[in-house]
Amino acid sequence: MKVMMVNGSPHPQGNTAMALQEMQKVFAENGVEVEMVHVGNKAIRGCIGCRACAQKGKCVFDDIVNETAPLFAECDGLVVGSPVYYASANATLVAYLTRLFFSTGFDKTMKVGASVVVARRGGLSATFDELNKFFTIAGMPIAASQYWNSVHGGAPGEAAQDIEGMQTMRTLARNMTFLMKSIQLGKEKFGLPEKESWQATNFIR
Repeated sequence: MKVMMVNGSPHPQGNTAMALQEMQKVFAENGVEVEMVHVGNKAIRGCIGCRACAQKGKCVFDDIVNETAPLFAECDGLVVGSPVYYASANATLVAYLTRLFFSTGFDKTMKVGASVVVARRGGLSATFDELNKFFTIAGMPIAASQYWNSVHGGAPGEAAQDIEGMQTMRTLARNMTFLMKSIQLGKEKFGLPEKESWQATNFIR
């Protein structure tokens, strides 16, 4: 089993990192390999809708999106962590995820997704919902925990004081590990679900 963890915070060792590292310890205990990627402090431009990726097989902007696409392709699960800015994810992270998901043509069905959000006080659930939409449009089951996947912390290191939040991270990692392993067994026995040809329709005809 392999998990790609994306830290969308501009602070590589901030509270978002602490939440992800709490999960990483549980993954290690269960023999799950982790590849940590830091994107929040990178210069990542947004998607321009040029659709050149359909011909090139990768994004026209050759940066960390293309560098990490092979990791995404080979992983069994994807964890995305973000601080909360105005009840939303870090814009750099959103630009990264938008281009990563749109420019990669490989089948993401049954890769397990989990989003982790960190804030001083509010905006957690809105950011959590925002990030989960990347998974659900790609056929990726979402791992759940004992509560929404959120941790509170403002000043550096405060996340460690959120006892329930840290427990939520550990529970999430255990549940995600179970789900990934269960899906792997299911694929070996039954294969992936049958797919129909995509019927794309517009509201304006």
